[in-house]
Amino acid sequence: MRTISLSIAAVCAGLATAGTLWAGPDTVTLPENYQATFVNYLDVDRFDRKRVRKMYVNPDAHAAANAGDDLPGGTILIMEDHDAQTDADGNLQRDGDGRLIALDPVTNVFVMEKNGAWETDNGNWDYAWYLPDGTPKPDADFAGCFSCHANRSERDYTFTYWKNVSDQAK
Repeated sequence: MRTISLSIAAVCAGLATAGTLWAGPDTVTLPENYQATFVNYLDVDRFDRKRVRKMYVNPDAHAAANAGDDLPGGTILIMEDHDAQTDADGNLQRDGDGRLIALDPVTNVFVMEKNGAWETDNGNWDYAWYLPDGTPKPDADFAGCFSCHANRSERDYTFTYWKNVSDQAK
């Protein structure tokens, strides 16, 4: 009888998850040519890290996003890190508008993707971290991504893009 109960439980568990794709960083890919095809919606100066972060969103999601709503499935957000220009003494340099000057080389690329078929602690979002050459960072730890973004559940787990869409509607 115990064997039958365990078998029924296993079948029920299998049916409950049938069709569900459990997310993982290997499912979040770095889109080719994103710098030319995605919308660069924001640049963020990180004075504390001597870094400029360029934020991108895929055009389909950008067109479908509505202020105050969760972002549509298929949304891909990319955060690209660049070191900021410094002088010989290590002081940050600014352009005529007072913004940090991003150096050309990319230092890291972070990808955040939403897929309704995924089940994660942050809704349907998952994360990936890529090196400048486009290869996945082998020792990447995503616990920080999940815990930090969990603080923004009211903004569909995003920091800048959900707010950007809402601000544009004003």
